[in-house]
Amino acid sequence: MSRAAPRFTIESIDFFERDVRLRMPFRFGVVTLTAAPQAFVHVRIRLAGGAAPAVGEGMAAELLAPKWFDKNPALSNEDNFEQLRAALALARSLYLDGEARTAFGQFAAHYRAQIEKGAAIGLNPLVASYGPALVDKAVLDALGRATGQSFDALVQANDIGLSNEAVAPLATDLAGFDLDSFLAGLRHAPRIAARHTVGLVDPIVAADQAAGTRVGDGLPETLEEVVAAYGQRWFKLKVGGNVEADVERLVQIAAVLDRLPVPYHSTLDGNEQYDGVDGVLALWRRIEAEPLLARLAASVVFIEQPIKRAAALAADVRALAACKPVIIDESDDTLDAFPRGRAMGYAGVSSKTCKGLYKSLINRARCAHWQAQGSGAFLMSAEDLTIQAGLALQQDLALVSLLGITHVERNGHHYVNGMAGLPEAEQQAFLDAHPDLYERSHGAVRVRIAAGELQIGSLAGRPGFASGAWPERGAMRPMPVPAWPPTRNVT
Repeated sequence: MSRAAPRFTIESIDFFERDVRLRMPFRFGVVTLTAAPQAFVHVRIRLAGGAAPAVGEGMAAELLAPKWFDKNPALSNEDNFEQLRAALALARSLYLDGEARTAFGQFAAHYRAQIEKGAAIGLNPLVASYGPALVDKAVLDALGRATGQSFDALVQANDIGLSNEAVAPLATDLAGFDLDSFLAGLRHAPRIAARHTVGLVDPIVAADQAAGTRVGDGLPETLEEVVAAYGQRWFKLKVGGNVEADVERLVQIAAVLDRLPVPYHSTLDGNEQYDGVDGVLALWRRIEAEPLLARLAASVVFIEQPIKRAAALAADVRALAACKPVIIDESDDTLDAFPRGRAMGYAGVSSKTCKGLYKSLINRARCAHWQAQGSGAFLMSAEDLTIQAGLALQQDLALVSLLGITHVERNGHHYVNGMAGLPEAEQQAFLDAHPDLYERSHGAVRVRIAAGELQIGSLAGRPGFASGAWPERGAMRPMPVPAWPPTRNVT
């Protein structure tokens, strides 16, 4: 039996924002993103017991990304921002109940209420889960700082309280699985491969850029330039739902990647652009039939969420999975989504800190449990939602590494000019604390990628959640009270 995990109350939860402007547009699914706010959460906790209970403070960050959590075309980007703010406000109202619990206990106690109350104001489960996802990260940061433990130590010792008893009501399929041993066996790696995203409007070579459209800041803009600058060997290729257009673009991409003198690996991301499995199968058959895509086709390790979420878990995908493993991403909206996907032939699920770190840990445990039962091979991927340098990037990398994932989609460094525009002292603080992960170039502190890898050794072993620096709260604005639900009809 594991030792008792620390229990604590949450005394305060505060929200802040900063604006993020992209250096070049990023098109994924139905949106072309050029700017969005970044949300920050600050919490204060008090450990239970003892004559002088310890107090800890923690922070977390995540982009308020439009048109991913809710792709309703009747909603504007501003509507999507307000939805995510509403999810945060709802989480704050639930978590500030004054009850002493473990870290996972805080999440578990409010999981169903968050989704139910979210639904009552028009938030789907993926949107609603955004609130606890940020609060839970900030809480773990505070717990680590209060107890002097690192994120990896908290998880490995199960001081987060992810016990079989606590998990049972939320994930019945893990009955009989030894969670303590599973968590104790997780290990943080000193490096991880960066998987470069090729968005739907990203230039492949310089000839694709119309006159006057280059950013011209000295950083890579085309796929060809990215490969030369960062030495990446892992790629995430977006497809848009039109077989002919997708194949034509993949041929252009392959013309660049096939020049690599070493093996490369790729994933295909559909971002819900296909109506059903037949359309995706048609795409894959065309890829297989195109001689210019032979090497690229062999490089694909999985296909990510190609089918719209309304139909994704209702149709069997085994015919497609016989070609390449298929995973869910946007469909991973509740804790039972992965088991439901498994029943339909899906072989994996993504980890995204914006969906919740406990969901990632539980789903990773499922992969281990199901494989131990002889049920087949299951995988977890690590995906990005334009994660920004600093807290969001570091906490995501620490989680992904501990899960044992060896490559991670990284796109924030490509679409955003590093920490440019942030206070100079803040930039320097992150560089000083994490000199393996960051560098100073082109006038700002930014992520360093060399030979296609991120060095992340400095994220482990320090109190809190993977950060030796904090953003300057004085350089942020308080998050506005969410204007949600809207007064107009958005159906």
